[in-house]
Amino acid sequence: MSCREVVDLITNYLDDAMLEHDRARFDAHLADCPGCTTYLDQLRLTTSWLGQLSEGSMPIPTQDTFLAAFRGWKRERS
Repeated sequence: MSCREVVDLITNYLDDAMLEHDRARFDAHLADCPGCTTYLDQLRLTTSWLGQLSEGSMPIPTQDTFLAAFRGWKRERS
């Protein structure tokens, strides 16, 4: 599995929504790729932090910036 595939599948990995064979390939890649392991750790940390936010705790300009970034990322990937 390539680093690009890891990035494409990381959400499925975190959601435990991968077939066993794909998960084994993903885990094997992580075992040999410190960069992807760091990326996974960063995504887990970010998800944890964002999960602690309550509605209204983020200033509107910051929220708008995040939403624009995510929308732009989605458009680029389509």
